[in-house]
Amino acid sequence: MKKRYLSIFLVMIIILNPVVSFGELDITSKAVLLMDYGTGKTIFAINEHEKMPPASVTKIMTLLLAMEAIDSGKLNLDNKIPISDYAAGMGGTQVYLEPGETQRVEDLIKAVAIRSANDAAVALGEAISGTNEGFIKLMNERAKSLGMNDTNFTNASGLPADDHYTTAYDIALMSRELLKHTGIQKYLTTYMDDLLVGKEKDDTQVMVNTNRLVRDYDGTTGIKTGSTKAAGYCISASAKRGDLQLIAVILGGQTSAIRFNEAKKLLDYGFANYDSVTIGKKDDVIITVPIEKSNLTSIDLVLERDAIALLPKGNNGKIDKQINHNESIRSPIMKGDILGELIISVDNQEIDRINLISKNEVKSAGFLLQFKRTVQSFLTGK
Repeated sequence: MKKRYLSIFLVMIIILNPVVSFGELDITSKAVLLMDYGTGKTIFAINEHEKMPPASVTKIMTLLLAMEAIDSGKLNLDNKIPISDYAAGMGGTQVYLEPGETQRVEDLIKAVAIRSANDAAVALGEAISGTNEGFIKLMNERAKSLGMNDTNFTNASGLPADDHYTTAYDIALMSRELLKHTGIQKYLTTYMDDLLVGKEKDDTQVMVNTNRLVRDYDGTTGIKTGSTKAAGYCISASAKRGDLQLIAVILGGQTSAIRFNEAKKLLDYGFANYDSVTIGKKDDVIITVPIEKSNLTSIDLVLERDAIALLPKGNNGKIDKQINHNESIRSPIMKGDILGELIISVDNQEIDRINLISKNEVKSAGFLLQFKRTVQSFLTGK
């Protein structure tokens, strides 16, 4: 009977104090995830697929779409964006934009990345899609394309709204995608900057980064904080040391301090226990293979993306690379066509497969070129 009461008592302690231990890693936040940026592999997670309100962590998607619009040429950093009544009327954290004033795209990005300004986020969305509704649609389409299957956005800012949710795993996916745009990092890691607002630009807004890790965590590369009563204290935090870059997501932290401390715990755990080994970089030539009936005699096959292995620290396992490609490659071939794959194994266990693609476009050889090669082959015996 005493054992029964003791068991009930221990269960009650666990329920009332939801602390999850992983060695020395004690976590109290509702959902967390640690992801390796290089491979996208999950290192540690708790409730990573639970749908929760993300607060201003939402703005990672807003920034991602802004960077993609810049890369595509739809926007440039110096474009001047008119501020609508709707954007200026956003509540919560803001830089107090005035209806009818204009702001440069770059300054709006700064306001979102540093101050987490809701008015700037909506203004960016309207600049990209024309309307707030159109931008929300674009946000959800991009989320689906990234495999964020447990996410639904209803606004660009993260202000509380019904049916606005995501997960720790999905946040890590969009964080990883944003970090691929190296130009965003200077904004994400800026601790303080000023912004002139108003039609006369006579009001100086001092913007201080909401991400405390920018100042007090070695190797920080971003990304974004958020907090509301419903969401609790949230963060997607990234850091890089050597070749290893990690993304730590915290949702539902009880306090701001807990949010930052538990993000540090996750990052510390990753850096203490793992190494990142670069096997090859995107566009590296892996093999050159002969090609028939074309204007070229051979073609280079290159990596479609970086080849990276995440290994436990101190692991001296044998890394093997196997190249598979079509035995008979014929033209015409477009640049980027998939013509093979690189299979990576560690200690005889497969860890990754990466497409090998054509480095160049290859055209079919004309009759005269084929005839000339036939003659040369006959004369040289090659």
